[in-house]
Amino acid sequence: MEKLIEEFSIGLFFWQTVIFVILIFILKKYAWGPILKAVNDREQGIKDALQSAELAKEEMESLKADNDKIMKQARVERDALLKEARDLKNSIVSQAKDEAKTEAQKIIESANEAIKNEKNAAVSDIKKQVASLSIDIAEKLLKEKLSDDNKQMQIVEELLKDVKLK
Repeated sequence: MEKLIEEFSIGLFFWQTVIFVILIFILKKYAWGPILKAVNDREQGIKDALQSAELAKEEMESLKADNDKIMKQARVERDALLKEARDLKNSIVSQAKDEAKTEAQKIIESANEAIKNEKNAAVSDIKKQVASLSIDIAEKLLKEKLSDDNKQMQIVEELLKDVKLK
């Protein structure tokens, strides 16, 4: 009985080994191929996703660097435009001040010229009036002094004394 059990055990072991080998062959042919293919496809998909993620990360970093560069350039351009605007404003204000000073100087010169002309006209008018008054006074004096013949002769003699012949 022991021998029978031993032979049964060896036969059982043999058949289990054969069934196991057949099972492995069937699994290899029908199950392992698709399972390994699915695992490889999944592994490749994960690799592709990681590579895409890495490329996206690099592209994001590149975009961020470009964005920073553009922002820096925009700040520089903004500062340059503001400086140019300030310079232009200062130039316009300075030019307006210069023009105002020039215009004020012209107005002052024009006013001085008008005052000078008015003064000259007033002086000329006063001279005319003084001359007219002097003539009127002289005329009245002469009429009064020359009204009598004796006075006329006396004036002529005095004038002759004053005039010396050369």
